[in-house]
Amino acid sequence: MERRRRRVSVVRPDAVVAAPPGTLKAPPGSGESHVSVIAYGPDDIFESDPVDLATLPELMKTSAVVWVNVVGLGSLDVLTKLGDLFKLHRLALEDVLNIPQRPKVDEYGEHQFIVARMPVAAEHLETEQLSIFVGGNFVITFQERPGDCFDMIRSRLRDNRPRIRSGGSDYLMYSVLDALVDSYFPLLEYVGTTLDRIDAEIHENAEKHHIKQLHSLKRDLVTLRRYVWPLRELNSSLLRPDNTLVREKTRVYMRDCYDHSVQALDLVDSYRDLASGLMDLYLSIVSHRMNEVMKVLTIIATLFIPLSFIAGIYGMNFDPGVSRWNMPELGWAFGYPFALGLMALCTGGLLMYFWKKGWFR
Repeated sequence: MERRRRRVSVVRPDAVVAAPPGTLKAPPGSGESHVSVIAYGPDDIFESDPVDLATLPELMKTSAVVWVNVVGLGSLDVLTKLGDLFKLHRLALEDVLNIPQRPKVDEYGEHQFIVARMPVAAEHLETEQLSIFVGGNFVITFQERPGDCFDMIRSRLRDNRPRIRSGGSDYLMYSVLDALVDSYFPLLEYVGTTLDRIDAEIHENAEKHHIKQLHSLKRDLVTLRRYVWPLRELNSSLLRPDNTLVREKTRVYMRDCYDHSVQALDLVDSYRDLASGLMDLYLSIVSHRMNEVMKVLTIIATLFIPLSFIAGIYGMNFDPGVSRWNMPELGWAFGYPFALGLMALCTGGLLMYFWKKGWFR
């Protein structure tokens, strides 16, 4: 997570500001929309990539579930046609294009609109908005750019797994949300591994780059919490008994998805606390190291105080010939060894005193 992620802009395009509700405006830099479809039932499956939008009404009539996946938000005509075909609410289509949206669930009569953030990498925090429409027999997903975490779902559909092939659109919605929630765990595992490595390095030898890494991780964890916390509320909303689009047998699986989102949130909180604790540990180690340096310097300075005093007295050069009290040691044969011995005695006495006080422990 040391790599800097692309920051998500929260500034709306100028054409959307104060525009009438339901105004569609493609996000800046969006690619052309690529539409694929998987239409399936218990006994058959049809897959087309890309798909002709004109074939979708017939697929809606002949297939139990139709999953339309749109990659890229730059083609407004594609979004408008899908909105007309599936009778999607104009405000929901506007939210698909107004990036970023807070993860949420909105009900629009016969269909529901879900927004979540989907991780796109396992070793650095980078996400994109995933918008999901769920109706009686269709699921439509909108992605900002290519790449997702739904390959396992596609494989299960192609392998004729009976649970998902006969589960209905609500079970497909659960599968998409469960894959999205599970995609956070490799990222959280990487965060945990990085924190363990930094913990070991700090105990061995705390360096300046550790505090930078910890600050970056903590900021990413705050951002992750802002994404994962609404996921828990989102799953909780889908579990409400008054939600008619989610059948009772699917709620069992939705509860499992809810548990995974709670587990992810607990990991985010735990890692954030661990990052804060490691920052405190780093500051304590650096402070202790500074105290050790200051203690050594203080001892050295204290040892030289009496030495400087003695050297200063004997450096005044009073003439002993004028008075017998003017430093008679200058004329004494052992005056120089006496001065050195006095300095050594003072130094040894101070060292003994410091040792008894425990300053060297």
